[in-house]
Amino acid sequence: MHSITLWNGQTIPALGFGGWAIGGPFFAGEVPLGWGKVDDRESTAAIHRALDAGIRFFDTASNYGGGHSEEVIGAALAGRDDVVIATKFGHVVDPDTKQAQDDDVSPEFITRIVERSLRNLRREQIDLLQLHVGYLPVAEAEAVFEHLGRLREAGKIAAFGWSTDTPESAAAFAGREGFVAVQHQMNVLDPADAMIAVIERAGLLSINRGPLAMGLLTGKFTPATEIAKDDVRTADVEWMTYFKDGRVSPAFTARLDAIRDLLRLGGRSLTQGALAWLWGRSPRTLPIPGIRTVAQAEENAGALALGPLPPDAMAEIDRLLGRAPVPA
Repeated sequence: MHSITLWNGQTIPALGFGGWAIGGPFFAGEVPLGWGKVDDRESTAAIHRALDAGIRFFDTASNYGGGHSEEVIGAALAGRDDVVIATKFGHVVDPDTKQAQDDDVSPEFITRIVERSLRNLRREQIDLLQLHVGYLPVAEAEAVFEHLGRLREAGKIAAFGWSTDTPESAAAFAGREGFVAVQHQMNVLDPADAMIAVIERAGLLSINRGPLAMGLLTGKFTPATEIAKDDVRTADVEWMTYFKDGRVSPAFTARLDAIRDLLRLGGRSLTQGALAWLWGRSPRTLPIPGIRTVAQAEENAGALALGPLPPDAMAEIDRLLGRAPVPA
């Protein structure tokens, strides 16, 4: 089973459980930010199936469903001391109205939201707390990480990191005590080479957000597939690149078609091949695909036994996608 060693010396399977989708609907006005309606019983069953299959890393955020994702994960993992739970803060959603509010990274807010996350997660300490506001200037982030250091000293959190796609931001805090991870966008269509270079130099953990390109890399979507209106993939927001107007982007579909057979090497499904590409790209990668059903948990975890894609397949994918090969 493909594994990774964390900042605390703990070795776990190199695959996580992304908890965005199980938070249920939440909105910015009428713009959906969640993945549609959820069944908490199915979410809980998916978490338990992931556990049975070896997954030990669970990622969520205080804003997913206004804290509902944290609550479901906390209830499902209550009493488990063999799992690592990561959550995030900074984006704010009212738990009652499910409406997004202004971002808040003030020390006072951080202290309050950490206490709420601890209650939701039913934990005495958060294993990994991540700043969720990726655009925050480094000068402003300095005060945030100083406060996280104080919370770490107080025992509220064990370690911290940043969910950001800006390599310079990650590099600015890579040497700080307690800063152990960067959560960032990365998949076979979006290789994040500059970020991986920062992470590998600093010995950080690369937590891969969007490892399946919001579902595109599962191969289950065609240009004719329509997505429900309460699904974030229908949102008209700047960062929504893989889907437009609720339909998969034809340009990305064509790129997937070019590498489809390579991702299926060794009897892998497309999903498993996409995860295998991430492991082949760097030994620091920990993908966190969103999981909301038992079937998804089983398929994703099945990739662990197959491990990374071989180097020749990695090189051929780069060639087919018109990218320079990664130096050995």
